[in-house]
Amino acid sequence: MGLLLLVPLLLLPGSYGLPFYNGFYYSNSANDQNPGNGHVKDLLNGVKLVVETPEETLFTYQGASVILPCRYHYEPALGSPRRVRIKWWKLSENGAPEKDVLVAIGLRHRSFGDYQGRVHLRQEKEHDVSLEIQDLRLEDYGRYRCEVIDGLEDESGLVELELRGVVFPYQSPNGRYQLNFHEGQQVCAEQGAVVASFEQLFRAWEEGLDWCNAGWLQDATVQYPIMLPRQPCGGPGLAPGVRSYGPRHRRLHRYDVFCFATALKGRVYYLEHPEKLTLTEAREACQEDDATIAKVGQLFAAWKFHGLDRCDAGWLADGSVRYPVVHPHPNCGPPEPGVRSFGFPDPQSRLYGVYCYRQH
Repeated sequence: MGLLLLVPLLLLPGSYGLPFYNGFYYSNSANDQNPGNGHVKDLLNGVKLVVETPEETLFTYQGASVILPCRYHYEPALGSPRRVRIKWWKLSENGAPEKDVLVAIGLRHRSFGDYQGRVHLRQEKEHDVSLEIQDLRLEDYGRYRCEVIDGLEDESGLVELELRGVVFPYQSPNGRYQLNFHEGQQVCAEQGAVVASFEQLFRAWEEGLDWCNAGWLQDATVQYPIMLPRQPCGGPGLAPGVRSYGPRHRRLHRYDVFCFATALKGRVYYLEHPEKLTLTEAREACQEDDATIAKVGQLFAAWKFHGLDRCDAGWLADGSVRYPVVHPHPNCGPPEPGVRSFGFPDPQSRLYGVYCYRQH
């Protein structure tokens, strides 16, 4: 019966000594500071809890480790250490739910979901509760909140994490505007990427991305970036920018998709081979070279971050044929840098080489 009475008692003011709820339940122990012992009164009477996080966005890459800085202090400073509770979570974004990352009390901590085994608190210095995330994944980018809880007082700070990457448009082998939103998510994942966010597409537009075909974004809107307004792309009278069709039905409507791939831990290279290859032969040739056939996202990342520059068209894992150009030159396509595409040729044709990927 005592357990049944606990929940309503939590709502009563002055019910000290009971577990405190702040997204998680915590049980009091003999070592916990009791809210009735005067410490909370001190905090409420002129002592302020302050949480500090960086204002600037942190940039890193897939597979790396990163530290999300978070420190706290009291104003004015207190003479003795206090037992606090720490909670990190990832904020909801583009329709994705909030994700609990880690909670900690003293040396005890618990991590959640996909973060298990990959996160821990630094706690190397007093009042340092920075979060380290190892083996970063594509879906780890976003906004994280660091919350420090002292009795009935809590303060928090925000840390924004971005992965260095490249946005690229992707079209189905069946042609233009063949993908609903869920199929767009799937093809991006198959190419070592995720569906791009609006912020990532906007940044790519600022860097010069110009593409006339509309594509899905992470929030299920459909947009396209235009640097040079022209008749087939909304007309020459409109200003440059990211054009939007707004939200679309995730299952019924069909467009292309904009994918986002991050910098690589491995290496993409054009395989020097005495003969041109079919798609099957291309896969086997990479395997014989202790590598795998490269994905589209990996080729774009190698072009963007490693300066891969080849005028040789090669097979990729999705059955497309492409080649990356950093320094345009005669007989190598248009005068702008980019990843050129030959589309999806007959897999049996022996007209192309292959791009392979070898992980470090």
